[in-house]
Amino acid sequence: MDPSTLSRHQRAADEFVRLLEIMARLRSPEGGCPWDLEQTFKTIAPYTIEEAYEVADAIERGDMTELREELGDLLFQVAFHSQMAEEEGAFEAADVAAAINEKMVRRHPHVFVASDERSSDDQIVAWEVVKAEERAAKAKERGNASALDGVALSLPALLRAEKLQKRAARTGFDWTEADQIFDKLEEETEEVKEAIASGNANAVMDEIGDLLFVAANLARRLKIDPEAALRQANSKFERRFRAMEALAADRGDDFSQLDLNAQENLWQAIKKTEVKT
Repeated sequence: MDPSTLSRHQRAADEFVRLLEIMARLRSPEGGCPWDLEQTFKTIAPYTIEEAYEVADAIERGDMTELREELGDLLFQVAFHSQMAEEEGAFEAADVAAAINEKMVRRHPHVFVASDERSSDDQIVAWEVVKAEERAAKAKERGNASALDGVALSLPALLRAEKLQKRAARTGFDWTEADQIFDKLEEETEEVKEAIASGNANAVMDEIGDLLFVAANLARRLKIDPEAALRQANSKFERRFRAMEALAADRGDDFSQLDLNAQENLWQAIKKTEVKT
C-alpha cells in the first residue's frame, strides 16, 4: 500500500474512532444526551432507514456535497446501533467491521484467494451461490429452511416483492414469458373491479396488493428495478404537477380552483412541452 493511501486510511480510522467516542459520550449516563439515552434499536431503526433513503436521494440528484453529509448521517446510525449493542454486551463496532470484512473476502474468492477472469454476470451468479450457502447454514442452525429466508420484513414493500419473486424463481416457481404476466395483470385488474363492486374494503385492499405484486413481477421479468421505476414515475409526476401550477399562475389562474377538464388540459400541455424538448 502506497503512503498516500495508508495516510487516507489512517485518517478514516481516526475519524471513525472519534465518532465512536462521540457516540459513547452521547449515551453516557453521566452528562450524556437525554434523548440519545432514551433510544432503543427499535426507535432508531426508522431513522436508519430514512438516512439510507436520503443517501439514495443525494445520488439521484448527483449532489456530491449532500452525499458526503448523508453518508455521514448513515455512518452515525452504524455507530449508534453498535454503541447500544456494546452496552448490552452483544457486540461492538469492531465486530461489525470484522463481520463485513470477512463476508466480502469470502464472497470474492476470485479477488482475495485466486485471481481469475470473471465477468460481472459471472460474479453475480457466484455471489448468489455463496449467499445461498450462508442462508442454508443459518437455516440449519435454526432447524428450518426456506428459499425465502433472509428477505427483510423492513424493506419497502415493492422492493421486497421483487426480492421474494427472485428467490422463488430460483426454485423454478416463475413464469417463463412476459406475456403470461400480462394475462395475470388483466386477471388481477378484473378481480380489483369485482372487489370494488362488492363494497368490501378488505377485499379491495387484498386485490390491489395482488395487482401491485404482479406489476413488480413484470418489471423483474423485463429486468427493470420496480422501485427505481416508481421513483422515476414519482419524479415525473411531481415535475409535471409543479409545471401545471406554474402555467396556471402565469395565466392568472389558481390551479386548485380549476375544474378537472381545465387541469387535464394543463397536464396535456405540459406533456407536449416535454416531448418537444
